[in-house]
Amino acid sequence: MMLLLSRQLSSPPSSLSLHHLGKQAARRSLSSSYSSRVETTIDATTGIAKVTLARPDKLNALDMEMFHAVRQAALDLKDNRNVRAVILSGQGRAFCTGLDFKSVMLSSSANQNMETLLHRPPEAISNLAQDVCYLWRQLPVPVVCVLHGMCFGGGLQIALGADFRFATPDCRLSIMEAKWGLIPDMGCSIVLRELVRADVAKDLIMTGRVVSGTEAGQLGLVTKCVDTDPMAEAERWLVEEILPKSPDAVAKAKELVQKTWVAEDEEYCLKVETDLQRQLLISYNQLAAAGSNLLGVKLPYWTRQQSTKKDKTSS
Repeated sequence: MMLLLSRQLSSPPSSLSLHHLGKQAARRSLSSSYSSRVETTIDATTGIAKVTLARPDKLNALDMEMFHAVRQAALDLKDNRNVRAVILSGQGRAFCTGLDFKSVMLSSSANQNMETLLHRPPEAISNLAQDVCYLWRQLPVPVVCVLHGMCFGGGLQIALGADFRFATPDCRLSIMEAKWGLIPDMGCSIVLRELVRADVAKDLIMTGRVVSGTEAGQLGLVTKCVDTDPMAEAERWLVEEILPKSPDAVAKAKELVQKTWVAEDEEYCLKVETDLQRQLLISYNQLAAAGSNLLGVKLPYWTRQQSTKKDKTSS
């Protein structure tokens, strides 16, 4: 093992993770925007991408342009192997207040809008409405959603698609579709079952009641309730706890939990464990992590392995 470790670590990687370039990397951010609805910046030093809903005058409500913009932002980040983590947030007084009902449902193009949102292309697993939640689960990096103000309806379902949610105690959250005589249909059936009991889910869906960030933490909807700045806490936690780990191990950990957490077939779960472990064993990043902990040898990680999962979203 030690001989193999020495041989593997003797040659520096040809493509290094941005997080570990340190002073060699320029301290800059790469930015892009999707229409005027979503802004994305990528810190070239840490590899943290910040995706910001940018419709503050409408409390970041979801119109058709916002649906397309959120989906495209997630798709563009999915294959960027230099991205180590994502922080999703909203400008202004709220994270997202859900569907812009007037724009989407009461306009002259309402029927066309509904077809666009609900149409599922052949071979796809999700439609456009579901992509804005489901695609964050497909990113091979941790996604943290920072919540403040209001997080209602479709906004909450987007947040639940993230791996972690950091919220202020006074943030207001609701699965609000009951208000419109509807059910949540943006991925809620997948994400909610991983977080709360069935009776709690029924209560939240049937009543559409509003809960505080504090209660959401108690129910399991929120990962951390943060008295200070949740954005600053999300960044600190990622930099100190996640980014020092192998990007491959982090990606496979996310994939392992999402494939097995609610799966009933124990044989399937055990097979997934083995298959993912085989992809990690004796790879450069695995040996670099082992060398750091066993020998105190600090070496930069390569960018994460190329994903082998087939994309079955509405793209």
